[in-house]
Amino acid sequence: MFGRKQVSNQEVSPYAMRSDFCRIFEKDMNRLYLLSFLLTGNRTIAEQCFVGGLHIAQEENQVFKEWAESWARRAIIQNAIRMIRPRRAIDALPAMAAPSTENALTPDPEIAGIVGLPAFERFVFLMSVLERYSDQECSLLLGCTRGDVAAARSRALERLGRFADLQRRLVSIASNQKMRRDDFGSGTGLTAAPSLAATA
Repeated sequence: MFGRKQVSNQEVSPYAMRSDFCRIFEKDMNRLYLLSFLLTGNRTIAEQCFVGGLHIAQEENQVFKEWAESWARRAIIQNAIRMIRPRRAIDALPAMAAPSTENALTPDPEIAGIVGLPAFERFVFLMSVLERYSDQECSLLLGCTRGDVAAARSRALERLGRFADLQRRLVSIASNQKMRRDDFGSGTGLTAAPSLAATA
């Protein structure tokens, strides 16, 4: 009877197991990889970040099952911080923090805008705006002050706003050029028709 009670207690354990995190990383693979990519700004490093995040999540103890999904995202963020080591703009060094040129051609302008941010601003934006971490939590994870977090978020939002305006202008220019080409083509057809009728 004691043995049955022990098995029953294991079955109703409120804590997430390794298998729970494996299931989460498999089920949410696309979303977690996208988070890895947005943080690292590099596809190759993002893959390493994703795999490392799974190991970090599995190594943690006493994580409630209902927190497992948010903890998986946190593991991705922690691993990305370890790999990229984002620093404030004042003391940032040109290292892995800069996104590679292979990502400049990403078809999604929103993703391109985020990946194009400086590393520290990118991390702050993703953590505080998209993941809704508090400034205090961001400052602890990034090793900076809350003022640094607030300033970096403002810069990121300003840069993304300018990037969005640029994208809109480029789309408008491309659309106008297409309209001119279409008008020119239709005009050529209209002028050609009378000449054909005249020779008939």
